[in-house]
Amino acid sequence: MNRRRPVSPPTSPLRQFLEKFAAGAETLYAEARDQARRELSAELNQAVRRLRQSATLGELAATLADTAARFAGGAEVFLILDGVAKSQKMDLEIPLASAAALAGAVESRDPVTAVTTAGEVSAALVERLEHSPDGRAHIYPIVVKDSVPALLYAWGKPEQAQGPALELVAQVAAAQWVGLLPPPPGMELVSIAPLALVKAASSWESLAPEEQRIHLRAQRFARVQAAEMRLHEGPAVQMGRSRRNLYEALRGPIEAAREQFRKDFFARCPSMVDYLHLELVRTLANDDAELLGANYPGPMV
Repeated sequence: MNRRRPVSPPTSPLRQFLEKFAAGAETLYAEARDQARRELSAELNQAVRRLRQSATLGELAATLADTAARFAGGAEVFLILDGVAKSQKMDLEIPLASAAALAGAVESRDPVTAVTTAGEVSAALVERLEHSPDGRAHIYPIVVKDSVPALLYAWGKPEQAQGPALELVAQVAAAQWVGLLPPPPGMELVSIAPLALVKAASSWESLAPEEQRIHLRAQRFARVQAAEMRLHEGPAVQMGRSRRNLYEALRGPIEAAREQFRKDFFARCPSMVDYLHLELVRTLANDDAELLGANYPGPMV
């Protein structure tokens, strides 16, 4: 006896419509997401370019505040001097003792997110910026060598503050800040790089002015490259550290940066130091060169 196979009921017009609508909505969502990513990438590239073109510290601080405001509800840069955070634009001085969050960012040298209350960000800022008690402020220290000469202060609604972008522009500004500082009298390159990497007779004073400028540009380039890898390749950095093979985890961006560094700096400057290697060790490997792994080719010469 032959059994008839059960026949599936025909798909109703409503179900067909809903399935088609869901497929279309998913496509639109993916397209919107990709478009948003492209727009964010373009904005970040423009922000980094503007920061790297700053010629003075004053211009750099103003540019940082302007570019950071694109990734938050608003932003300002405070210079830190003698325990006081100063904003020339806002004509405001805030003792760090009266703003726990600002003081914490300076002391820890790490980003701080705080509620916008008088005790955390100061009564003066709460009043000037009309902060609500349940608002949030994002504070990024501009770390330059062993000090924090400035803070990036950003605020806005949770959906406005783009933390990774703000951290990137703060790190780029810090790298540019170093390059705009005049070298201390008598400073040797050995104070910047390990002795093994410093070429003979290459003290800072012995270099021609143009060669000094190339060294400073090379340092800025290295810091920006390492900061961008840390930001955009975060999972790969963490995996590379845990497996002690950062080079393998980041082979593509590291090799691209090495090639660019070799072309732009080693080819033009006989006294050049591999600042990129130093930044990879400092920023990505936490000052432990062994974390780069056995396959890492080592400093360029």
